[in-house]
Amino acid sequence: MLNISHTSVSKYIDRSKYKSFKHLETRTHTRYLPKILIALFIIFILSMFLPWTQNIRSTGSVTTLNPYDKPQNIQSLIGGRMDRWYVKEGDIVNVGDTILRLTEAKAEYLDPELLANTKEQQNAKLRSVDAYNSKRNFLAEQLIALKALQVSKRQQLDIKQQQINIEITSVDQELIAAQTYAENAANQLARMEQMYDKGIKSLTDLESKRLSNREAESKLLSATNKINKLKNDKLNIEQDRAVVLSDYEQKVAKIESEIQSTDSYRFSLEGESNKLQSKYNELEQRRNAYIITSPINGRITKILKNGIGEFVKSQDDIATIVPTDYQRAVELYIQPVDMPLMKVGKQVRLQFDGWPAIIFSGWPDNSFGTYPGEVYAIDNDISENGSYRILVIENDEEKKWPDLIRIGSGARGLLLLNDVRVYYEIWRKLNAFPPDFYEPSKTKSVKNKAPIRKVK
Repeated sequence: MLNISHTSVSKYIDRSKYKSFKHLETRTHTRYLPKILIALFIIFILSMFLPWTQNIRSTGSVTTLNPYDKPQNIQSLIGGRMDRWYVKEGDIVNVGDTILRLTEAKAEYLDPELLANTKEQQNAKLRSVDAYNSKRNFLAEQLIALKALQVSKRQQLDIKQQQINIEITSVDQELIAAQTYAENAANQLARMEQMYDKGIKSLTDLESKRLSNREAESKLLSATNKINKLKNDKLNIEQDRAVVLSDYEQKVAKIESEIQSTDSYRFSLEGESNKLQSKYNELEQRRNAYIITSPINGRITKILKNGIGEFVKSQDDIATIVPTDYQRAVELYIQPVDMPLMKVGKQVRLQFDGWPAIIFSGWPDNSFGTYPGEVYAIDNDISENGSYRILVIENDEEKKWPDLIRIGSGARGLLLLNDVRVYYEIWRKLNAFPPDFYEPSKTKSVKNKAPIRKVK
């Protein structure tokens, strides 16, 4: 009873008939409650000195470390008409397996003999190139022969000129002798005439001297004419030399011009042949592109072009393939305020969607269902969502990540920082201080792992 009224009725009630009054009178909470409160307070104080691991929480998704391990679209190199599908969604394919076969759709490529005709055109150009090569060789040989003949002709003229020079020298001597003989004959005739006038010599002697004088004059005239003729021959040889050399120079220039024209046309034919070879290679590659194959080992997840007989354009996506073997990683996004705390090699605890976990924020070692990882790379540029992206890879020395994790599945991470006491962590959060900066004593160097497979 509360006994709040001045008029008491407790004397009219038999308490022995009611169990409630017995329980109230015998309760013992007043004795144990202080002890419980004191024990809880002691436990609370002691818990303030327990170790606490500072951490940063972030969310992200599963991705791949290597770019060629990401899901990718299979594209058509050329435009064409779909003729036959060799796969369906969900099929596993290897590198080089046929995905789709196309047929030609452009009118300029419909000729079935187009490849052979292009090759024949190229062969014709090559035969023309060979013919012009032969012509050039003949012209080069003709030029060599003409230059040799020019040298020989020049030597002949030089020899003839030397002979004339020798003859001129010889005739010069004859002319000098004839001049001397003529002078002597003239002097003797003059003396003979004087002696004849005095009667010392007869008319016969005088006539004999006159005859000798005429013979001497005749010899002098003959030597003079001979020397003049040799000089004229020398001038003729020099003129012949100029004419012959000019004629040969014209012939040499003509042959060299023909060689240049031959080379020019030959180079033009070689260029056309190379163009035809490029066209042939293009046609051959186009025919090879009718068969679309898988670039990697993976699973066909989605067919983007349906039907048979439909047309596809060049570089159109026709199917999506996901690699079967890839090196997994997790991309997490952290706030800019936590960015200075990030370092390559920091430990991370991860939770994946579909794998239940019990997480103790400050005691990651006691968490259940989380998986270890370490920071592999940190972006220097902020993402569109206003956070910085980091890549976390699997820690091979500890617990393996589940094999059933798929690319794109969600993940949450606890980036582990410094170990502090609980009271310090509570004080830090109440004051909105950032986690402590620290340098780990031993940071395991993270090396770039080799790709699981190499795509050729």
